[in-house]
Amino acid sequence: MAASLRRPSFSASSTSSADPDDEGVRGTCEDASICKRFAVSIGYWHDPYIQHLVRLSKERKAPEINRGYFARVHGVSQLIKAFLQKTECHCQILNLGAGMDTIFWRLKDEDLLPSKYFEVDFPMIVTRKLHSIKHKPFLLQPIIELHSEDTLQIDGHLLDSKRYAIIGADLRDLPELEEKLKKCNMNPQLPTLLITECVLVYMTPEQSANLLKWAANSFETAMFINYEQVNMDDRFGQIMIENLRRRQCDLAGVETCKSLESQKERLLSNGWETASAVNMMEVYSRLPQAEASRIESLEFLDEMELLEQLMKHYCLCWASKGGSELGLKEITY
Repeated sequence: MAASLRRPSFSASSTSSADPDDEGVRGTCEDASICKRFAVSIGYWHDPYIQHLVRLSKERKAPEINRGYFARVHGVSQLIKAFLQKTECHCQILNLGAGMDTIFWRLKDEDLLPSKYFEVDFPMIVTRKLHSIKHKPFLLQPIIELHSEDTLQIDGHLLDSKRYAIIGADLRDLPELEEKLKKCNMNPQLPTLLITECVLVYMTPEQSANLLKWAANSFETAMFINYEQVNMDDRFGQIMIENLRRRQCDLAGVETCKSLESQKERLLSNGWETASAVNMMEVYSRLPQAEASRIESLEFLDEMELLEQLMKHYCLCWASKGGSELGLKEITY
């Protein structure tokens, strides 16, 4: 394939000033990436790409943390694949607050790529990811292989190719977000899957409601997947909030994370027709027995109660609108 032999031409990089108030939130991207990288390194799931984006921590992560990340990656992946199956991949995916995620490459390996895959995050995080892509052929080559043009557009805060785009933008600035997505050929007519993982909780309830309304209003046929905290009113939840606050990271949207019902209600009150939610202990308990046995053999877990407590404070929610002919409402976990 001729295009795969060409290095893309890069336009000059630009750097914008970052809001210091968002520094704690950006730090959670680093934390989550390092945790995923560690879990992959000891065999929880296969991801040959994350090592090219994230350093391996010298600090060993606790078994309950590793199992929690496994459940998160597994649960989100199952819902993504259900959407791709229903739409036969004739769709687009918007991963909002994607960080160092590697879903694009893993879907390509499984021949499950949508028509186009978009990622959005803070410009500072996007700049770092694009630097890795530019300088790591293992990441860059799969993008070039899918790109039919001679050159690929990459600058400081943007990558745009035929099947994959990465955009530096603030999710709280919806006009800017929409403008940048449209410049990268986002198609409002295509069935669209939107994903947020530990993103909405860092926005005020009004800001997250605006994002959910924008998503519901922008696409006739759509599904939304949200992974974040839940049951935050109890003592364990309060300790989680206090620990994050000490690191200058405020959960501005925590009042929406009171229960599975409050999580569903937020989706339904902002333009989504159906909404479902399960805590992560339910996701973990529904693993196939062989898979559960495999991951449980990787590390000894001293206190199952601690895992259960942690998992019951995170949830997986999904919502849909339109798409009755595709069966989107039938997607369940």
